[in-house]
Amino acid sequence: MKGIWQNLKVVGVAVAKRLPAAVAGLLCVVLPSFVARSALPAQAAPSTDVWVVSMRQSGGMVHFGEPKNVTQRTGYDNQPGFTADGKSVMYTVTENNGPAEIWQFTVPSGKPKPLTNTRQSEYSATAAPDGRSFSVIRVELPDSTQRLWRFPLDGQGAPSLVLEKVQPVGYHVWAADHRLVLFVLGSPATLQLADDRTGTSEVVARNIGRGLAKVPGRDVVTYTQQVRDSAAWIAELNVLTKETKRLVQPPKGADYHAWTPQGLLIVGTGSKLFVLAEGRWEQVADFASGGVRGISRLAISPTGDWLAFVAEDRPPN
Repeated sequence: MKGIWQNLKVVGVAVAKRLPAAVAGLLCVVLPSFVARSALPAQAAPSTDVWVVSMRQSGGMVHFGEPKNVTQRTGYDNQPGFTADGKSVMYTVTENNGPAEIWQFTVPSGKPKPLTNTRQSEYSATAAPDGRSFSVIRVELPDSTQRLWRFPLDGQGAPSLVLEKVQPVGYHVWAADHRLVLFVLGSPATLQLADDRTGTSEVVARNIGRGLAKVPGRDVVTYTQQVRDSAAWIAELNVLTKETKRLVQPPKGADYHAWTPQGLLIVGTGSKLFVLAEGRWEQVADFASGGVRGISRLAISPTGDWLAFVAEDRPPN
C-alpha cells in the first residue's frame, strides 16, 4: 500500500485517514466531538514490539513470569491475538512503507513467519469461532475501504468478505459463532452488533474508545466508553439483550483490557499490569527491569497460561 503514513484523518489529534483505527489508535486519543484533516510524517509511525509472558491464576490474583520480547526490531509489530488453540500469536507487521501483513509465532519463542502476503493491508487478526480461520480488518484497494475479511489459517484457499456493507470497521471481536461486536469509525465512533449470516449491524453505543474484549463464558463483550468531562469507563454489552452498563474506570493510561478464562479483568499501563480485585485495581506486575515501557494492547491465551502484550521498543524521546 503506497504512502500508508500519508493523508491522515485527525480525531482530536493526528489519526491516519488511510490507516485503520487499529493503527491510528496508537497515535491519538479518540476525542468523539470533532474530526478534522491533517498530515503526519512517515517517521511518526509507532515503533512497537510484541512480548509474551507466562501467567498463572491463584484465587483472585495472577502471577507472571519473566516477559520475552519476541519481535524485537525497529518497526511496527502490534495487535497480538492468540489462535484458537492458544499455541500461536498472530500480529500485525509493517515495514519499509509497504502494506501491513499478518505474521505469526508459536509461544513462547518461535520464529515469526508471515500468514498473509497481499497488496492490500490487513490488521487486527482475530481467531474465528471455527478455529480454522482468522478475521482481519482489510484496507482495500483502490479506495481504502475498511471491511472485515476472513482468511484460512492454513493458507489454503482465498480470503472471503465477512460483512459486505459494514464500513469503515476499525476493531472487532467475535461474541459467538455468528455474532460480532465492532468499533466503527465515525464522528462519533460507534459500537455495533453484527451478524455474519445477515450481513447487517446495529448501533448499540456511541462515543466509544479502542478497547474491545470478549468475556469468557458469558454472552458479554466489554469496551471502553468515552464519557464527556470524565475519564473513560470500561463498560459491558450483553449481546443477547443488547443492554449496556458501565463497570469500572481503568487506571490512567490503560486504554486496553483483557479477561482471564476465570473472569479476572487485567489492564496495563507504563510497565505495569493491574487486576481488578474486589472493585479495586491491584498492581500484579512491573516489568520495568526487563526494559518494558508503554504497555498498550493485551491478549490472553484461551487456556489462560500466556499473556501477549505490546510495548514500545525504544526509550521515549
